[in-house]
Amino acid sequence: MYSSIGCCVLLSVLATAQQPKVLDTIQANEKMNVSLFFSEAIRQGITGSEHVVFTYNREKKQYFGLLQARPGSDSNLLVITDDGQVYSYVIQYKDSISKLNYFVSNSESIGNEVPNLPIINNVSMDDTLNNKQFGGYEKFSRHLLGINFKSQKTKRKNGIVLKLKQIRHYKGAVYMVMELKNKSHINFELDYLNIYKVSTNKKRKASYQKNQLDVVYKHNYPKTVLKKTLRRFVYVLPKFSLGDYEKLQLELMELNGSRRIVLN
Repeated sequence: MYSSIGCCVLLSVLATAQQPKVLDTIQANEKMNVSLFFSEAIRQGITGSEHVVFTYNREKKQYFGLLQARPGSDSNLLVITDDGQVYSYVIQYKDSISKLNYFVSNSESIGNEVPNLPIINNVSMDDTLNNKQFGGYEKFSRHLLGINFKSQKTKRKNGIVLKLKQIRHYKGAVYMVMELKNKSHINFELDYLNIYKVSTNKKRKASYQKNQLDVVYKHNYPKTVLKKTLRRFVYVLPKFSLGDYEKLQLELMELNGSRRIVLN
C-alpha cells in the first residue's frame, strides 16, 4: 500500500495536465462495504492512508472494488482502470452511511495515466484528448449510433455476429461503429475487443506484422451481450492511415470462455 505522501505526489503530477476539478467525496466505515463499479476492469487501486482499504481482485480482472475505512482524518483513493483512465476521490469516515454502491462512468475520469502520448501520422493523441475531455467524442458517437448504417464487414462464429458498420473521420479522430449480436443461448461476456493494423506483405518480419492501435474512447461498450440480443457501440482512435500492404483486424475474445472472432 502506498503512503499518503507518495499518493499525493502522483496526484500532483497528474494534475499538471488536467483542468482543476473538485473531487467527489465518498463516505465509508469499517462496518459496511462500499462498492465501486467501473466501466473497465480495475488495474490498480491506491489509498492515501492505512485506515482506508480498497480491495479488488488482482488475479482475475473485475470491474468492481470494495471500500472500507476506520476512524481517522479524510484520505483519498486513486483508481486506474485497464484503459489507463484515472479516477480520484476523497474518502471520508462516517459512522453511518446511506450510499453503498457507486457506478462510475468514463466522464468521471480526471485524465489518462499515459504521460507522453504517441504521434500517429503527425497527429498527436494529446490533441485529440483535448476534445473537451471526451465530451466531443461522446456527442459525435451518439450521433453515429443514431444512423442506420449498412454493414461493411461481418463475421459469424458460434452464434456470435461481429459487424463493422461504419468508419468515419472527424476532427482528427477515427470513429468505428460496431455491432455485436448474440444469437446463441448463452450470454456473451467480453474479455476484450482489440483493433490491429496488420501487414499483408510477406517480406516483412513476423514481429512487425501486427500492431495494436490505441483506443482513446469507447461509447456504449458492453461488458455483456445477453442471449438473443445485440449491442451497438463506438470506438474512437487517433487518426491513422493504412499503407498498400496493410489492413485492419478486429479481434474479439470471450471472458472465461473459448469463443473468439477475428474480423479482417
